[in-house]
Amino acid sequence: MSVIHVQNVTFSYPSHFDPIFDDVSFQINTDWKLGFIGRNGRGKTTFFHLLQGKFEYSGRIDASVEFNYFPYEVQDKSKWTHVVLEEICPQAEDWEFLREIAYLGVDAEVMYRPFETLSNGEQTKVLLAALFLNEGQFLLIDEPTNHLDTEARKLVSTYLKKKKGFILISHDRHFLDGCVDHILSINRSDIEVQSGNYSSWKLNFDRQQEHEQATNDRLQKDIGRLKQSSKRSAGWSNQVEASKNGTTNAGSKLDKGFVGHKAAKMMKRAKNIEARQQKAINEKSKLLKNIETVDSLKLEPLAYKNKDVIQVTDVSVLYDHQVVNEPISFTIQQGDRILLDGKNGSGKSSVLKLILGEAIQYKGTVTKGSNLRISYVQQDTSGLKGMLSDFIEKHRLDETLFKSILRKMDFERDQFEKEISNYSGGQKKKLLIAKSLCEKAHLYIWDEPLNFIDIYSRTQIEALLEEFCPTMLFVEHDKSFQQSIATKVISM
Repeated sequence: MSVIHVQNVTFSYPSHFDPIFDDVSFQINTDWKLGFIGRNGRGKTTFFHLLQGKFEYSGRIDASVEFNYFPYEVQDKSKWTHVVLEEICPQAEDWEFLREIAYLGVDAEVMYRPFETLSNGEQTKVLLAALFLNEGQFLLIDEPTNHLDTEARKLVSTYLKKKKGFILISHDRHFLDGCVDHILSINRSDIEVQSGNYSSWKLNFDRQQEHEQATNDRLQKDIGRLKQSSKRSAGWSNQVEASKNGTTNAGSKLDKGFVGHKAAKMMKRAKNIEARQQKAINEKSKLLKNIETVDSLKLEPLAYKNKDVIQVTDVSVLYDHQVVNEPISFTIQQGDRILLDGKNGSGKSSVLKLILGEAIQYKGTVTKGSNLRISYVQQDTSGLKGMLSDFIEKHRLDETLFKSILRKMDFERDQFEKEISNYSGGQKKKLLIAKSLCEKAHLYIWDEPLNFIDIYSRTQIEALLEEFCPTMLFVEHDKSFQQSIATKVISM
C-alpha cells in the first residue's frame, strides 16, 4: 500500500482560456477502488494523462507506483490473442491468463484467435485481465463499459470488485455501485475524495447541496433585511443631522448634547448593521460553488395517425448469409418505449438500421406506417467533424433551439467555435442527442445514446423521456436507465 499525493496542481491547454485544474490538492490510497466521476469535459481523461506524465503542469504529483492505462492500444491486432496478452504482461503464465478471462466469462478458445476477430466486449475483457496481472501497477481505467452489453457489465463489475488499486472513469451508476469503494469527483470548484460507492456519494452530495441552498436562502433574506435596516438608520441619521441647528415641533431649541449623542448612537448602529451585512455576504459567497444545475429539456414528439407504428415479424438478421439471431417479433405502438436487449453481436443495431431502411440482410417482415417520421441517434460518433455551424446547416436545425439544448447539457459557449473532432466522446454524443431533440418525429430510435455521457446528463435525459413520453425503440446497457425508461423489453 502507498499513497498518491496531488499537491497544488494547475493545468490548462494552450487553446483554453480557463484552466482545467486550478491549484488542486488531494491524496488517494493505492489499495482503493476509486470511481472517477464528473461532467463531460471537466478533465477526467486529462488527469489520467497528467498521472502518466504526458503533459507539463505546475504543482507536484508524488507516487511510488507505475501507472498503466486502459484501453490499452494494441499495435498489431492481427496477432493471436495470447501473443498480445504476453506482450502486455510477459511475466504471467498461460494458466493465469486463462483463469482471469474465465472470471470474465470469456471462452479459452479466444486465446488462439487473431485479436482483431474478437468482439469489442471480448477485447475489453481480455485486456483488463492482462493489465491486472501486471503486479505493482496502478490501473487507470477509462470508460470500459462503452462496448459491453448488460450481462458483460455485470461480469466486469464483479471482477473489478475483487481487485484493488485502480481509478475507474464510468458514468454507469449501477456499474459503479457494484465495484468501487471510494469516489473521486471533479466538482465545479474542486476535486474531492469520499469513501463509499456512487449511491452513498450522491446521497451525501445532495444533502450538502440542500444544506448549502437552505443556508444561502437564509443569508439572502438576512442581507435583504439588513439592507432595509441600513436604509432606515441612514434616514434617521440624516434627520438627526438636519435637526442639529433646528428646533422641536414645539419651537423650543434642541439640546445640542442630546442631538450629538443620538447621532453617534445612530452612526454606531449603522456600522453594526453594515458589518453584519458584510459578514452574511462573505458567508454566502462560500456556498453553492459545487452546485450542479440541471436544466429541464423539452421534446415535441408527433402523434401518429394509427395506434400501431411498426410491426416486426419473425425477423432474423444475416451476416454473410449466416443467421445471427433467433427470429424476433414485436409491435411498436404509440407511447411505447421499447428496449432492444441482448449480448454484443446479437444484431440489435442491425435491427434498428433495418427499420431505418438501410440495406441489411434479413429474414422475416418489417411493416412501417406510411409517412412515418423517425429521429435517429447513431451509436458511432467517430465520423463527426467540421464546425458546429456546418453541422447545423447540414441537418437543417433551428440554430437557436439547438444551441439552447447544448447549453442546457452543460456546453460552454466557447465550445460552439471549436472543431467537432476536438470534442470529448460525451460532447459528441450530446451533439447527436440535441439534434434528435430538435426533430419532431413519430418515433425516436436511439442506439446506445448514453455512451460517454456524464451522470448528470443521464438523469436529465431520463427526466425528459419520463415527462414527454415519446414513442421509442432504443438500445442501451445502462441498467438504471433501462429500469427508468423501458416500458417493454425485447430480448435478442
